[in-house]
Amino acid sequence: MSATLPLPDNAGQCSVDVFDCPVLLTENLVLRAPHVEDIDAITILANNPAVATMVARMPYPYGRSDAETFVRTSAKRENGNCVYAITEADSGRFLGCCALQCTEDGNATELGYWIGEPFWGQGIATQAVHAMIGMAFRTRDIDHIDARIRVTNPASRRVLQKSGFQFQGAEMVPVLAVRAAVSMEWFRLDRKTWFSLISWSGETRSPVA
Repeated sequence: MSATLPLPDNAGQCSVDVFDCPVLLTENLVLRAPHVEDIDAITILANNPAVATMVARMPYPYGRSDAETFVRTSAKRENGNCVYAITEADSGRFLGCCALQCTEDGNATELGYWIGEPFWGQGIATQAVHAMIGMAFRTRDIDHIDARIRVTNPASRRVLQKSGFQFQGAEMVPVLAVRAAVSMEWFRLDRKTWFSLISWSGETRSPVA
């Protein structure tokens, strides 16, 4: 399960060079910076075509050197990037990754994520996405968040729809793992919709630690 998650060193320029990326907490998850200790788990879970072919710039096969590069570049937090390891709150087990970054034109913030296949269907992506959305709108002066998924990824479509994202259109996007452009759906969540959703749900607790 994934939405397009570009590698952090490929991001475009943003109006702010570095954003604070606080640890995020949900009922079952801790979202924090990727660590060197995550490299083995990242390598195992990302080296899966069911994951890599759904993410725009993840290579396949995915080796340990790819994971090492990912962890190293994630730590820079440049160009508006906030890259998180999604971990299990009780055990600390690595489950996947999510990120916020500026688009290449610097005019939008884009959300991406992937979850390791053994952990699909457990609501992990939805919890992580909700935490990222809350952090983004509370800490950044942005009007909306974009996300893109492959048209062949109904699970990620449901995650975005449950989170308030609205379909905007379709486009062809290069996917590194398949070495070709594929059809992707573009979704957007605006601040007004997000505020209405959290007001209706009665959500008051900040997920920022």
